Amino acid sequence: MLENYLPVLIFIIVGLVVGGVMVAMGFIMSPHRPDSEKLSPYECGFEAFGDARMKFDVRYYLVAILFIIFDLEIAFLFPWAIVLEDIGVFGYIAMAIFLGILVIGFIYEWMKGALEWE
Repeated sequence: MLENYLPVLIFIIVGLVVGGVMVAMGFIMSPHRPDSEKLSPYECGFEAFGDARMKFDVRYYLVAILFIIFDLEIAFLFPWAIVLEDIGVFGYIAMAIFLGILVIGFIYEWMKGALEWE
């Protein structure tokens, strides 16, 4: 039973070794010439102004969550489309109900103004 997992273990070990070697080569071979500009916390070309810990508008997070929800919808559509012939009418109806619920949610968000950016 455990011999079935040996290729996975070897793959993980090889990946960790290759990653470790690459990181070590970066530290060993890279030039170490720090100066004041490289060590400064901001490299955008001008001095920082204001507080870095400012609050974001809640709408930013709302739009991000909505994007994730509708992005996952597409992730469910691809496997469904591949096996559509195998699952038949039942699968088609199930996906139609799923998409209907998402469309109702999308319309609700649209009517509430959640997608408006001011």
